[in-house]
Amino acid sequence: MPNNSSTNPIYEIAVFVDKMKGRFNFPVNNIRLDRGFKSLSVLAILIYAFYNLFFVYIEPNEYGIKVIRVGWNRGVQKEIYHAGLTFVLPFGLQQIYRLPKSIQVLELTNFPETASKGVRKDRAAHIQTSDGFFVDMDVSILYHIKDPYLVFTTIGPGTLFEENGIIPKAEPALKETLGKLTTEEFYNSPMRVKKAEEAKQNLNAELKVKGIEVDQVLVRYFIYSPEIQKNIEAKKLQDQMVFTNQSAARAAKEEAELKKIVQEGMVIAAVEIENGKAYVTRKIAEKDLYVRKIKANADLQVKLAEAEKVRLKNEALKGIGSERMVALKMADVYKGLEVVILPSDGPHGVNPLNLENTLKLFDIRKGVNP
Repeated sequence: MPNNSSTNPIYEIAVFVDKMKGRFNFPVNNIRLDRGFKSLSVLAILIYAFYNLFFVYIEPNEYGIKVIRVGWNRGVQKEIYHAGLTFVLPFGLQQIYRLPKSIQVLELTNFPETASKGVRKDRAAHIQTSDGFFVDMDVSILYHIKDPYLVFTTIGPGTLFEENGIIPKAEPALKETLGKLTTEEFYNSPMRVKKAEEAKQNLNAELKVKGIEVDQVLVRYFIYSPEIQKNIEAKKLQDQMVFTNQSAARAAKEEAELKKIVQEGMVIAAVEIENGKAYVTRKIAEKDLYVRKIKANADLQVKLAEAEKVRLKNEALKGIGSERMVALKMADVYKGLEVVILPSDGPHGVNPLNLENTLKLFDIRKGVNP
């Protein structure tokens, strides 16, 4: 099988010889040198032909599968060939088939310009939801060939792993898992991711036995028909109106509860204020009562002291020298009299020197303060 000339060293040698031959202007008489270049050119062509007939170069991102058609051990060989030169018999006796080793991408979309370049594209997955609506979904499926021998023997060479492998299985697996979602659930990202993971598991269950392994199933975009889209938007607006009304009702309820709490607080505050006023009045009355008690007790103590003073004074007047005090008092009384004529004899005679008779005359008791 011919290879790309950019990776063929024999071809490069031949091109170099041709360039060298054209660069030098050999004279006609230099036949020997001209024959040398011709011999080298023929040798390079023979090496190039031999290389293309008996060797195949496998790229680093490729697997090689050898098929022997004539001779011993005919059929597909189980040995997998990797990057490098591989010897094959020409003329169809043996042949090397290549399969990609790198990650492959299958884009399911109705908008090819949005897909990655250089990958296999197919129409978007047309999925019916569990509530009866249809949705077109863009999906990127990343996979790789895990066992090229199984792929070659169960599916076939070339790009048949796409045509007969991944493409026929992709949409049914997506319908089986994502079709369980309702129209609204398609907008739920965690649920979509979970169903995409289930689709990946289902694909691997069918494709691993053929040598293909799916790495990721990525839901990129989905779109409903215009009528369904309008219905969804109308329903969403209706749901939002319901939520708005519910929020307004809750707000009114909370406002009424707030007013109730405020009123209860005002009543409690008024009661506490009245209790405070009553407490102040009671304390003022208790203070006045205490003051009156203290003043009454003080007045009583003063009265008792005065009475005790009088008693002590009277007791003092009863002691020695009280008669002299009375006499002194009587002397003061007599000071205002210029002449007093009193009888000096008989039962009513007055003897100023007889103090006892004088006291009897004036009806003055002993020991009494005048």
